[in-house]
Amino acid sequence: MNIKTLLLIGTLSFSIIASNAQDIKIPDHIDQMHPRLLTNAKTGKQDLKALINKESWAKSTYDAIEKNTTTYVIRHQTDSAWIVSRLQMYWKEHSTDIYIKNGVYAYATGKAPVPTVRFTGTRDVATAYLTPKLEDVKPYMDEEGKIYLQNKTAPGKPWEWVEQSKTGRIIESINIGILNKARDAAMIYWYTGDEKYGKFAYDIFNTYLTGMYYRNEPVDLNHGHDQTLVGLSAFEVIHEDVLEPLTACYDFLYAYIDKYHNIRKSIYADAFKKWADIIIRNGVPFNNWDLIEARFVSNIALVLDDNKLYKDGHGCQYYLDQILNKTHTRQWALTDLLRKGYDPNTAIWSECPGYSVNVLGDFTGFVNLFDRTLKIDLLPQMPILPKAVLAQAQYLYPNGYSVGFGDTHYGRLPTRGMEDMIRNARLYHKTVQEETYTQMLKTILGIGYEKGRGEVKSAGFNSLFGNPPLKLSENVKPGKVNDYLTATFWSPNVSWFVQRNGVDVKNGLMVSQAGSSGNHAHANGIAMELYGKGVILAPEGGIGGSYFQTDYAEYYSQFPAHNTVVVDGISSYPTMKSNHSLQLKACYPQSGRLDGYFPGVTFSDVYFLEPETNADQNRLMSIIRTSDTSGYYVDIFRSKKKSGGDKYHDYIYHNLGQQVMLTDASNKLLKLKPTDKLTFANQELMGYDYWWDKMSVRSDNDFKARFDLQIPGKPEIIMNMWMKGYPGREIFSVKAPPSRSWRSNEMIPDSIANMPLPTIVVRQDGEAWNRPFAAVYEPANDISGSSVNNITSFQPAGSDSTFVGIQVQSKNGFNDYIISDETDKTTTYRDLKFKGLYAIIRENNGRLDYLFLGNGYKLQKRGYGLEGDNSSCSAAFSIQSGQLFFTSNQKIKLQVPDVYPSNHSVSLKIKIDGITKVIDGNRKTVDGNPEIEFNMPESPITSITITSK
Repeated sequence: MNIKTLLLIGTLSFSIIASNAQDIKIPDHIDQMHPRLLTNAKTGKQDLKALINKESWAKSTYDAIEKNTTTYVIRHQTDSAWIVSRLQMYWKEHSTDIYIKNGVYAYATGKAPVPTVRFTGTRDVATAYLTPKLEDVKPYMDEEGKIYLQNKTAPGKPWEWVEQSKTGRIIESINIGILNKARDAAMIYWYTGDEKYGKFAYDIFNTYLTGMYYRNEPVDLNHGHDQTLVGLSAFEVIHEDVLEPLTACYDFLYAYIDKYHNIRKSIYADAFKKWADIIIRNGVPFNNWDLIEARFVSNIALVLDDNKLYKDGHGCQYYLDQILNKTHTRQWALTDLLRKGYDPNTAIWSECPGYSVNVLGDFTGFVNLFDRTLKIDLLPQMPILPKAVLAQAQYLYPNGYSVGFGDTHYGRLPTRGMEDMIRNARLYHKTVQEETYTQMLKTILGIGYEKGRGEVKSAGFNSLFGNPPLKLSENVKPGKVNDYLTATFWSPNVSWFVQRNGVDVKNGLMVSQAGSSGNHAHANGIAMELYGKGVILAPEGGIGGSYFQTDYAEYYSQFPAHNTVVVDGISSYPTMKSNHSLQLKACYPQSGRLDGYFPGVTFSDVYFLEPETNADQNRLMSIIRTSDTSGYYVDIFRSKKKSGGDKYHDYIYHNLGQQVMLTDASNKLLKLKPTDKLTFANQELMGYDYWWDKMSVRSDNDFKARFDLQIPGKPEIIMNMWMKGYPGREIFSVKAPPSRSWRSNEMIPDSIANMPLPTIVVRQDGEAWNRPFAAVYEPANDISGSSVNNITSFQPAGSDSTFVGIQVQSKNGFNDYIISDETDKTTTYRDLKFKGLYAIIRENNGRLDYLFLGNGYKLQKRGYGLEGDNSSCSAAFSIQSGQLFFTSNQKIKLQVPDVYPSNHSVSLKIKIDGITKVIDGNRKTVDGNPEIEFNMPESPITSITITSK
């Protein structure tokens, strides 16, 4: 089964299931034996023993866990208070009621009969203090509610008693670290039967969970949004991370508790159920929160017993049903979430990539969890998932890193979804499914590398159980990258469009454009990223310090951090859950098309309504190849307020590099001077104040910019920028904060990632619709490596001012005429005629190489032409080594010079879907030149033959 077929089946199946959704069946009876969360009571020990004996990584992982844990267990035998006293509890006050305000801990009241679990400090992770090593944590730390921590911002990093409200999430971190040790010890007890490990684990577990049993849901003193998010241990229910080790500890320790502390099981069950009820009641239902919350609840459910063993009937099946089938105000059923969150056509999740890929892993993780624990195959009831696993590859640049729009870091594609699909296939003997995702996994692992990354490897606690590292089938070979990454891809639910030309790491070209639709979106208008020579050269801004920091609110989530256009200096709108989408007006080739298109050109035409100023914005972007190793980008950005009265429009472009040099069209340095413009003081966005070293010059002429990037140990990378000039222009060179999209030393070293971004701002006085920002960008490895020799603009006499004409002369003899217009008029320039949105004419040393018409009506030059009837179309005609090629997405007229004997008839042969069609030519004279016209059918790219007889 090929990928096209699989994608189609996934879409149809999802559509059917979505309209006929049924509950996922949950077993009537749950096996009462433990453990069952990570492994099973019947064969789990034998399985682990066999794994340790067979796999060296498993033995070393288990030995490391045992060695680390034993150190603490031995100490516990003579000093049982040492580890327990390091838990962050209300040791003296025994507080039951927690109060918060504005995302910060306020105070606690109430009195429980035992110490209770201390709530965390703030919703934001940011703090001036370091998380201490376990050995440095003071025992029973509860000095008037303060905590003893090390100040990382003060000279010498002194230790201080700190108000809880200033400690970020350090309290959670300490408790999770200790509970991880309890989980490890519980596992060793289960595996070996050595009760000293059981006692160690129990003393920690009992102290913590009993303390949580007496704790109540925190109260927001503002009675605001925070009340709908808060959990028992954290400000957000999605950060109840302590539940992972806590539930696993209980599961492995169940026999010990049953033997020595059976009477306390009802307390533990009630504590877990209260926790689950709060998670279900709070949170956010329409995004990744729902999945994270469901994972926590499922962990609780799977360590609880059968419904019938509880008076309230709320056991394992009850809580599984709550997350799988029941939709609550703030917790949707997973079936509803799938239907509402995924685009049924593209299988892209309605959040930015940084969240989307993890949501997919959570969904397939649920499939895997039910496979392991209950032997139930959820996949047939979640048919969008197989397609979604394939579709996530569309996020990738040629170097194997994902696009970065919204709250996203550049990173490799997580492989969990592919791995889960393989595991599911093996369990239920789905041969085709295993082959499909093994091939994909091997392909994805190889992107960006000369050799693949090999087998999937991981070594951690969970790897010892249900999901050991995969051994991929040697019989399945990697696929082709182009099977997964298409030339264009549009997903409207996240307002994201990508176009690619080539998938080679060094020579591939790619542009990603994003609006602001879906969750974790920024206020960025029509933002774009550009790729070149193995690096994302024009990056997104990223997240900044954190969602709760000033730099995120004022800069990183706003227009100035993006490659976009700001109207009147004030363009903005709500971020995070945003509903300000792009409209895709035209593109080439069709989104998601795998083959059959003209390979030399891609383009997109998108529209955006900027809400703050009620402005029309239109961005046409294109990739044009000049050789297998070179090419350039075209960017034409039009912007105007609907009501008029435009003050100015600012075109912003950030590029990686140590420096930028600005020159005029003849390579003479522009004389920039310091300026006080671009500032909040001028009633502009606060984000403008994040730029510094601001220099500017006024110029109506075409100009150039060259960004130089030197990465240690690699050839220099240059981004050459050219922009058409217009009256009323001011050009700024500024330094901008570094992009926060980079992960530590990934793709580029931190020394480069942390540099300021050289940034060009071009201000157009008045409107920028009739005087658009028209730019050409070419990445190259050095000056001599540039394929472009010269760029000039042209304006036909009598043409509308919205017309953009660019002539690009390449060193290899190519001469490209790039044309764009927003009117319905036919424009004539020398022997060139054009009507439509976009077109390219390439001449090769004076001879026609190709005509490309993008969403247009007419394109003619030197007796060659493409002409539609009454509707616009995209078509191409090319001459390669004497062979003719043609493609069109609609019926169209093809014109060629009449060089054939006058007494001969002329015909054209074209083969479509294996059928050869003969088309008679029609002789005509156009502007005194003899031509032959053929009425061409819709056709994928194919060779054609013109003959006369």
